[in-house]
Amino acid sequence: MRIGEVAARAGVSVRALRYYEEHGLLAAERSASGQRHYPPEAVDRVRFIQNLYAAGLGSKAVLRILPCMEHGVLTDEMHERLLAERARVQAQLDELTATRDKLDDVIRAGQAHRAGRTQAAGRSGRANAS
Repeated sequence: MRIGEVAARAGVSVRALRYYEEHGLLAAERSASGQRHYPPEAVDRVRFIQNLYAAGLGSKAVLRILPCMEHGVLTDEMHERLLAERARVQAQLDELTATRDKLDDVIRAGQAHRAGRTQAAGRSGRANAS
């Protein structure tokens, strides 16, 4: 798969793929003309890398984590690191969930307020029509 196709399917820029390759996060074979060719599983790998970045990990941490994810081999140190990263990500999820719940409360309150104004306007309109 060529670089543009991987980028489109993974939802990233071609530049991001080049960055990943420069940092050892993604590998491509080169054709005789120098074009990058990626295996089909590169799309899932790029999405996973994006998720790790979104969770706040840097490229060095991602580089250390990827082999563990692919091969399931963990040193004690890496196991502890992964547990710590997981706990950090869970804390972010908990905070985001609480934020979403507060937004839901505001939305419900706003809907109730709007519904009350609509009903009041309807009663007012009927009274004026009489």
